[in-house]
Amino acid sequence: MAEFNFQGKKVYYETYGAGEPILLLNGIMMATKGWAPFIENFSQNNQLILVDFFDQGQSERMTEPYDFSIQTALLGGLLDTLKLDSVNVCGISYGAKVGVDFAVNNPKRVRRLLSFNGAARMPPLLAEISKSWNEAAKLEGGMAYYLATIPVIYSDIFYERQRAWMDKRQELLVPYFGFPGVKEPLVRLTNSMMTFDVVDKLSALDMPVLVVTGKNDNLIPQREQEIMVNSIKNAQHVILPECGHASMFEKPMLFSSLILGFVNSKNSEFAV
Repeated sequence: MAEFNFQGKKVYYETYGAGEPILLLNGIMMATKGWAPFIENFSQNNQLILVDFFDQGQSERMTEPYDFSIQTALLGGLLDTLKLDSVNVCGISYGAKVGVDFAVNNPKRVRRLLSFNGAARMPPLLAEISKSWNEAAKLEGGMAYYLATIPVIYSDIFYERQRAWMDKRQELLVPYFGFPGVKEPLVRLTNSMMTFDVVDKLSALDMPVLVVTGKNDNLIPQREQEIMVNSIKNAQHVILPECGHASMFEKPMLFSSLILGFVNSKNSEFAV
């Protein structure tokens, strides 16, 4: 529970535990508090580092448009603040894209890279879906924005099996999205993804990389993760069945196990 100043703006972060460091990066509509159910697991034998990007959680709000470069630079400032030369970087969705961007621009600072429900570019379909989010953000109240953004994040299987949980999410998020000033930062975060494309830089990565796909992801299809796997020489690919875009909620034990196993394995290569 701390903060540092980066480019004249406040950045909020949290650290827990000690050991091999894991930097866990938020999805677009998340904040550090969203990782609360995972903190005990991830900090038992590791140093867990959480951070709110600009326009998220308790970090400062922006006023002008920006792209991923400022979020990537923010991560470098965080590692400098913590006096860490390198960390294991794990992101989901928006955080996965920022993590990939950080890795291709700062390869020496990334020990191992984990991308959940991510991509190395802005997929055309997601770009169009994101425009619908921004249109919904112009409407009064929170219901239109909720319906445009939240249901599609989850697989149809999860939505049916966990309908009571989804109903509680709606009760919580619809009023939140209706509060003054909540949707404007989300629009800026959404727009920051639009020009993202580092596919041509992936071949330069040489750290171990784990790419995780939700088989039933409605936002970022498996093809986008296959682009990453086919472009990165040390990439491994895991496909989670009956799982949508929010893999940490739909498959929390698998999510945790994959991260902890990949990060804490002593060797990245084994003699056969």
